Amino acid sequence: MHTLTRHILGQLTGATLSVTLALTFAIWLMQSLRLLDYIVNRGLQATTFLYFVALLLPSFLSIVLPIAAFCATLFVYYKLTADRELIVMRSAGFSQVDLARPAMILATAITIIGYAISVYFLPISHREFRNLKYQLSNEYSAAILQEGVFNTLTEGITIFVRERSLNGELRGILAHDNRDLDNPVTMMAESGALRRSDEGPHIVLENGNRQVVDLKTGRLQMLYFDSYSFNLSQFETASKERAKDRRELTIPELLSPDTKLPARTQRTYIAEAHQRMVYPLYSIAFVLVALAALLSGEFSRRGQVQRVVVAIFCVASLQVILLTLNDYAKSSLSIVPAIYATPLSAIAVSLIFVLRDSRRRAVSPPSSEAMAGS
Repeated sequence: MHTLTRHILGQLTGATLSVTLALTFAIWLMQSLRLLDYIVNRGLQATTFLYFVALLLPSFLSIVLPIAAFCATLFVYYKLTADRELIVMRSAGFSQVDLARPAMILATAITIIGYAISVYFLPISHREFRNLKYQLSNEYSAAILQEGVFNTLTEGITIFVRERSLNGELRGILAHDNRDLDNPVTMMAESGALRRSDEGPHIVLENGNRQVVDLKTGRLQMLYFDSYSFNLSQFETASKERAKDRRELTIPELLSPDTKLPARTQRTYIAEAHQRMVYPLYSIAFVLVALAALLSGEFSRRGQVQRVVVAIFCVASLQVILLTLNDYAKSSLSIVPAIYATPLSAIAVSLIFVLRDSRRRAVSPPSSEAMAGS
């Protein structure tokens, strides 16, 4: 690899990583704020929370990487043009292919990474994310008993917890069972904890008392205990099975959906599969659009701002077309060929501009013979 090629490729790689980290962190932060409820109100440990949100990274990267490659290509080649480095390279004999090669190497690498994410990492990470979210949503220790709140498990069962520590210990517990209207039961305990066994979830109360009032006679019966187990398994109504989201399915599963599903759902699955297979190609398309804007045409001392704006407009248009076609594909699979034609057409047109002979030349001073002749 030529030294100048490595030089440009190094700049492109650094810029791509910077943009990717910035965009990923911004999206990751917004998504994390939506999940803070699992820490604030549900007692989720910080390490589990970080793992929880880390599972979202593949879905972020699949969208961010092509855009990051486009932004990096625009930035690096605009800077090379503004610093007159491209003029020097052309004067040294570099062709359009030589100048475009570093960006194409980057685009190819990102396309390979994009396919690895779409085919393998995306369904695995989303499946794990949904499983963990489902588990946390149906876990009594995380989902039901919130501190400082009268938690109604079911009609007639109310539990109040004054404080809950990070390790899951409960303090200041009040449980009221009013299912038997003639004999309501109230239990109070200094502390306790939620446990899950083969029989289901239950609360272990410690150092408390159990009070039963006979409303007919007004008689109070009180039982003091060191430890008392309050079974909650009868109040669990959540299903042990859950429906799979289409993002959890692999591409072969999406292409062969269950025939029992509604027709629109089947079309949605198939459209999702084709979107996953085609979107990594946009890395090459976006990079070539940036190269076509900055490597073709005459050199202008007034700058390349207009070309940058045109490149951004083209990429934005490609994104809008992609989203529109994906939406229409859910109604009619005849749109699927157009989904592939869009990035391939952009690649072909951009290549025509990138590979044609450049007419730009470095402006050299007039020779001495020309000056003598004048």
